[in-house]
Amino acid sequence: MAQTVKRAYKYRFSPTPGQAAELARTFGCVRLVYKKALQERTRAYTLDGRRFSYEQSSAALTAWKQTEELGFLNEVSSVPLQQALRHLQAGFANFFAKRAKYPVFKSRKKSRASAEYTRSGFRWREGRLWLAKMDGPLDIVWSRPLPEGSEPSTVTVS
Repeated sequence: MAQTVKRAYKYRFSPTPGQAAELARTFGCVRLVYKKALQERTRAYTLDGRRFSYEQSSAALTAWKQTEELGFLNEVSSVPLQQALRHLQAGFANFFAKRAKYPVFKSRKKSRASAEYTRSGFRWREGRLWLAKMDGPLDIVWSRPLPEGSEPSTVTVS
């Protein structure tokens, strides 16, 4: 039985001013969604004594996007926003399994701004990478080539 091995590779890239602005907006939206979902889960648990599942968080994200004050969430790709909810779900699973402490809020100044794109959030063609809702491909500085025949399954931009 053949097993696939997942490896991580780190590369630098030089975004255009438009791409840098879009990435900054995405980082802020990811942090906001994570914080709002953590706040909702904490409130539901402390006030009502009930758990707040990933499906409920995802439904809440859809509701947040439809409000006037958080309508700007529609301007960025939904893939990193969903990934933020999945990371929060993993944090709570580790907390309830007593492998980690209670998840904490992300700080704009102390935590590293990042956004994770799964396969549906980016396009990989001929060594060029297009992120969802970006105007063009990222200008990647290739410090070493990717192994022959490999394609990225997720892309984390920080």
